[in-house]
Amino acid sequence: MSVQAFDLRDDDRRPPADDLIEVVQRGLRARPKRLPSWLFYDERGSQLFEAICEQPEYYLTRCEVALMAAHAAEMADVLGEDVRLVEYGSGNALKTHMLLEHMHAPVSYVPVEISPEPLRRSVQGLSERFPALSVQPLPGDFTRALRLPIPPRAPRRTVLYFPGSTIGNFEVREASNLLRKMRNEMGDGGGILIGADLKKDAATIEAAYNDRAGITAEFTLNMLVRLNREVGSDFDIGAFRHHAHYNAMAGRIETFLVSTRDQKVRVGKQQVSFTAEEAMQVEYSCKYSHADFAALAAKAGLEVAQGWMDPLGMFAVYYLVRAGSRVRDAAPPLR
Repeated sequence: MSVQAFDLRDDDRRPPADDLIEVVQRGLRARPKRLPSWLFYDERGSQLFEAICEQPEYYLTRCEVALMAAHAAEMADVLGEDVRLVEYGSGNALKTHMLLEHMHAPVSYVPVEISPEPLRRSVQGLSERFPALSVQPLPGDFTRALRLPIPPRAPRRTVLYFPGSTIGNFEVREASNLLRKMRNEMGDGGGILIGADLKKDAATIEAAYNDRAGITAEFTLNMLVRLNREVGSDFDIGAFRHHAHYNAMAGRIETFLVSTRDQKVRVGKQQVSFTAEEAMQVEYSCKYSHADFAALAAKAGLEVAQGWMDPLGMFAVYYLVRAGSRVRDAAPPLR
């Protein structure tokens, strides 16, 4: 395998401390208070998220893996030959392995990952499994404009791969903006292969974000641990608790850190007051029907060319192309 060398410095994976303080202070001044979910993903947060994926209540990973086992070969056929595959938030790249097993003469694989250790591990794993594959790691934040590395040869198309259900962490306007950015990065003949969690009964969804082992709660609270370490805030971790519930009207899990008492927190020169039971929003996890996702894609000038579901019908992967470019007599868009 050809691996392009990369140097991951601290400023590649997080903003300077002054910028981070500004982000946090702005969120704490909002009404209601809110912090961005990307703050979860320091090194410890990434480890905890991998542990979440192994919890029995967390159906998303199992369903997506089952989907890939059943349909990865079909996906590879749809993508075609000589593809440059760019993955957003590559993590441990488990599902990527399943896709690459079936891809036809891929030009290169570009994992984009903000956390350094998962990026190194995924590259190492790919080097062992796919020795002939050209891998060009790109450390950084996929929500920002990307300068993709020059591929070793000209690809027939660029396909952006966004597995998991991360698109659901963005509100509709933010998600459509991200998809629009992806449409620009894939180019005229490219596509987007993207995972989405489907709507289902509330009890199943809520259990996935409130596992009995408490891993998700630790993951959520780790955001405050990170802020204390990186910006010198003085959050009392024991004075907050994790709370996640499914808002059926909005079609999303809403996750909060709830203050267990009246308290004050210092962040830089700002002192922030919390009242007992005050909830600070830290994450949304949107769930979709097929019509919901098609409508979201349309807002970004995209359309669903093909779709696949796991055997239980709980999770979907869609292949998106530029609106109007899908062959109208092709196979039906969902299988």
